[in-house]
Amino acid sequence: MKLLVYSARDFEIPYLKQANQGQHSVHFTEEALDPSTAFLAKGYDAISIFSADDACSTSLSALNDHGVKYISLRSVGYDNVDLPASEQLNIRVANVPAYSPYAIAEHAVSLMLALNRHLIEAHKRVRKYNFKLDGLEGFDLYQKTIGIVGTGKIGSVVAKIMHGFECTLLGYDLKKTTRLENDFNMTYTGLKELCRQSDIISLHVPLNYKTKGIIDKELIQQMKKGVILINTARGRVIDTRAVLDGLQGGRIGALGLDVYENESGIFFKDRSQDVPEDPLLTVLNSLPNVLITGHQAFLTKEALSNIAETTINNLDSWQSGHPLQNEISSSH
Repeated sequence: MKLLVYSARDFEIPYLKQANQGQHSVHFTEEALDPSTAFLAKGYDAISIFSADDACSTSLSALNDHGVKYISLRSVGYDNVDLPASEQLNIRVANVPAYSPYAIAEHAVSLMLALNRHLIEAHKRVRKYNFKLDGLEGFDLYQKTIGIVGTGKIGSVVAKIMHGFECTLLGYDLKKTTRLENDFNMTYTGLKELCRQSDIISLHVPLNYKTKGIIDKELIQQMKKGVILINTARGRVIDTRAVLDGLQGGRIGALGLDVYENESGIFFKDRSQDVPEDPLLTVLNSLPNVLITGHQAFLTKEALSNIAETTINNLDSWQSGHPLQNEISSSH
């Protein structure tokens, strides 16, 4: 099978080549998929895309015209794919359902710790030989309340880690996980109640019509004053303007982001000489109690290896005609 990998980055190419072992004809482009770049896939059987690629109906129609029949995502989320359009065009789509929940969960906890203990500011001071401690006060995680919104694979790992800190765990999900209740004493509650009680809130829900903007102005008003909010899920799960107002008003004490609602076209590139004109991002970047990483929570050796292997395995199954558990449809 002939595969074009969109949004290919230097750090992932060796893993994809290793997983492929010469089975398929794999080619790479740094370009992201969108209606203007779909022509690059002319003559390919399949493409592979990441979270910043835009597989909208227009892109899919162009891909179909160029003979593409398969899309193998290098991500869990598939909110960037118009699944009804792909089904209408008979373009089959598969994702990587679980490449490493540990990678995302551990990054979320890293953001919590760095914000709580002011590690970035402390590092800046020490590099300038300023060893004053004023303004660097944090709090013990011991016996604090952690609210986990979304208790699937990633949220479950976060729960296990924070249970190790002897935190009180609150969970919010459409479906309760009995194991978390039994093993880690998690209490499931409504979202508003979780916000009222939590010292730290960590988001681990997929992006869909139910979760888009779930963290809005009204919900932020329910949060405990000074709460630390962490988002390693999808940028549009939060209303960024409302969160910024919460930060500036003191309701939100600190914000950790690995995702951003306007990250498409910004993240995964060096924009230091071409700073994006994004007022929200500019203000967020200027605040001392905001820590942003560029969608790197997945970036571990284990996760990259699993992503590459699953991406190639998806192609293998399609080529051989074997059933593919990772295939997704609009009914998911």
